[in-house]
Amino acid sequence: MRGLTSSLRPPEGPESDAERTMTFAALSQAPNRRRTEMWLLGFTLLITVFGYSYTGLSMTGRLPDGLPGFAAAMFFMSLVPHLVVRRFAPRADPLILPLATLLSGIGLVLLNRLDITYVAKPSLHMAPAAGGQLVWTVIGVAVCTATLMLLRDHRFLQRYIYLTMAVALVLLMAPAFFPGDTYGAKRWIFVGPLSLQPGEFVKIMIAVFFAGYLTLNRDALALSGRRVMGVQLPPGRQLGPIFTIWIISLLVLVFERDLGTSLIFFGLFVITLYLATERTSWVLCGLAMAVIGAAVVGTTEPHVKGRVVAWLHPMDIFLPQQQRPPGLISEQAAQALFSFGSGGISGTGLGQGHPELIGFAGNSDFILTTVGEELGLSGVMVVLLLYVLLAQRGLRVGLTARDPFGKLLAVGLASALLLQVFVVAGGVTGLIPLTGKALPFLAKGGSSLVANWVMVALLVRISDSAQRRREPVGAPGGRGGRRGRRARAATDLDATQATPRVAAALPAPATPQPGGRPTGHGRRARRTRG
Repeated sequence: MRGLTSSLRPPEGPESDAERTMTFAALSQAPNRRRTEMWLLGFTLLITVFGYSYTGLSMTGRLPDGLPGFAAAMFFMSLVPHLVVRRFAPRADPLILPLATLLSGIGLVLLNRLDITYVAKPSLHMAPAAGGQLVWTVIGVAVCTATLMLLRDHRFLQRYIYLTMAVALVLLMAPAFFPGDTYGAKRWIFVGPLSLQPGEFVKIMIAVFFAGYLTLNRDALALSGRRVMGVQLPPGRQLGPIFTIWIISLLVLVFERDLGTSLIFFGLFVITLYLATERTSWVLCGLAMAVIGAAVVGTTEPHVKGRVVAWLHPMDIFLPQQQRPPGLISEQAAQALFSFGSGGISGTGLGQGHPELIGFAGNSDFILTTVGEELGLSGVMVVLLLYVLLAQRGLRVGLTARDPFGKLLAVGLASALLLQVFVVAGGVTGLIPLTGKALPFLAKGGSSLVANWVMVALLVRISDSAQRRREPVGAPGGRGGRRGRRARAATDLDATQATPRVAAALPAPATPQPGGRPTGHGRRARRTRG
């Protein structure tokens, strides 16, 4: 098996009771991991409560009225998942949960800061969003904890990869039958008063499908093909999957005008395909198809073409109407650049900027501009480093996982997070055209929050499983007393359960007889051997 999944056994069935039993190494390391997680969550709680208080003091001169409720909500959103992880995933990575909690808390602080301005200026016609975001954060944390309690083995998802992909395709195409947003993009499904952005859940389903599909078909996809101009191209019949994904991405661009989902969808497939096969030719084919597809759709589809024009000529929006390039209708890209320029290195201070000039998307697509203006370049780098660190922990989980499906799923989820942060931050800063996607954990949006917390639950589950399988059964030791006896008892139990696997491959040991000779020696034994 090649690539990221090399030298690993094929996926097995559900874990046995012996595999779930905590070894002595786990008994000694798991409390340390959970203790580290507990201290980090406490530090996260202090940061978010301080930021919430500072925002109120800076903008109104007094502590916010909702400070006790916010502090209580953050406390329980830190405590409950920590206890669930301690009980159901004791050997999970200790940084994943604190990082997700910190990013969610920062998002709540930023939305509360924006709400104060929106309430003070009714002419902006912006409804407060912090209260609803807090409710959705609680729902997301609840879904995360429920996933950890119900999904005891991540390999269970591998049984339903084709069903998962079928549901993902239905959700991906569903927004095409509903009205678009202000500028024509179709990302939402409306059910009565509620709205759902299925693209946020589709990225997780696609990661599950790609991980399962590539685990089963990695050998066929790694076959050598023809060499053209020094590059080993894949065989023609094996290009079918990538062509299918390419066509679906183009259909999303054409019918839903959703540039962000299309980029994440196609980029995730190319990344996982390369990791499974270690074939550079797949990356080259993917990049070539992405460039061709972007060029065709960007020149023919009016909505995507308008985003490209706004990216190339952001300041032309301030020219007279007759001198503007065709398709340029929004000044958000220019206002975003002004916000970053006004912030400088250290920013104007939380609550001292003017993010309301961005317009209606200031608390969703352009929430990073608030960070850039009021916390400066240093604040933007801190936020981006938090995302990078969270993705790094996901990649580390993929490297330590023993089963191919877990490896590809962890890396796929981490890659999806990085891709989404890139397309959002790159669009806001002018690196690439605007995509309209929400910044994970920070921006307003219930669908995005719930989907990202599901991703956190899957990473925690895979990391716990990976650490469990890497720990050998060790000899008892350490502290004495009741705790030491419990540890030794757990070790003896685990060693007893592990014995049949080894004993089955070894000959039976010689047992001494009353006459002093062990079984297997003497004249009869020599005659048998002869």
